[in-house]
Amino acid sequence: MTVSAAGAPPAETPQKLYVLGHPIAHSKSPVMYNAAYERLGLPWHYGAMDLPDALDARAFLKKRDFLSVNITTPYKPLAFELATARAASARLAHGANVLVRKGDALIGYNTDGQGCVANLERAGFDFAGKRVAVCGTGPTSLAILHAAAQAGADEALLLGRDKDRAAEVLRAYVDEYGLLARATIDLPAASEGHLSFREAFDHVCFKYGSYATSTQAIAAADLIIDATPLGMAEGDPAPFDTALLHGGQWVFDAVYGHGETALVAAARAAGATALDGAGMLVAQAVVTVQIVCDIAEAPQPLGFDELFALMAEAAGFDC
Repeated sequence: MTVSAAGAPPAETPQKLYVLGHPIAHSKSPVMYNAAYERLGLPWHYGAMDLPDALDARAFLKKRDFLSVNITTPYKPLAFELATARAASARLAHGANVLVRKGDALIGYNTDGQGCVANLERAGFDFAGKRVAVCGTGPTSLAILHAAAQAGADEALLLGRDKDRAAEVLRAYVDEYGLLARATIDLPAASEGHLSFREAFDHVCFKYGSYATSTQAIAAADLIIDATPLGMAEGDPAPFDTALLHGGQWVFDAVYGHGETALVAAARAAGATALDGAGMLVAQAVVTVQIVCDIAEAPQPLGFDELFALMAEAAGFDC
């Protein structure tokens, strides 16, 4: 357990922060976060915890010897389970990619969706009125689906290998979203031009399908987001038939650091605008820094764009 003087806020004492997952040898998180916390003058150190065994990952999280942990594949459901309090972003995704310790509480968040949307908007995509298709049925996919809805998309389509599985996951998400939207005071839009929490629920048409049965919807989508792990291993195919891609579409692949994925290569060949996951990683990291500093009562005078540029440069990304 991190030890600090009685009454001293975390901002004034050395703290340990980590990225947890497997495999994470390619992760740029340590260099990004250490650059940010050094710039902010905080005595914090960010390291990597690459644990292939789920029992070891569980033991690490339960020990709580950290201020904050970023969670990546495959431990987002585990982080969600162990969180003692969960933000709406984590509840709707059924997975947490950030855990922050505050006193006896372990608070779970999911910043994947906000990071994905912020990165795409920085690149020039406008979600308002668009048709967005998201590949995958895990926590990252749901977080992105939700963020796209709040960014103003007209249609949000969840795609998976199995249509029934996609339907089950989407219905659970919509049911949870409806309960939260009606049971709480409406949360304002997080960014200018976005919808409030309740407005997005009322506005967006949520749909589901499979890669084999939703070919027309894939071809008609303005933006296709692949939030599956495909592309992390050499030779991985795209999740759907890339002959459906065409110029005018945007394609985003959440994978980064493994070379050009089959989906990104096909999208570029088809004349679509294609991006990999590097910018999303940086954008969600900026959101995470803002959350952790707020909870730790640490001064954070840098704006989003300044933090983004700092962390992208530290990672060696041109985004």
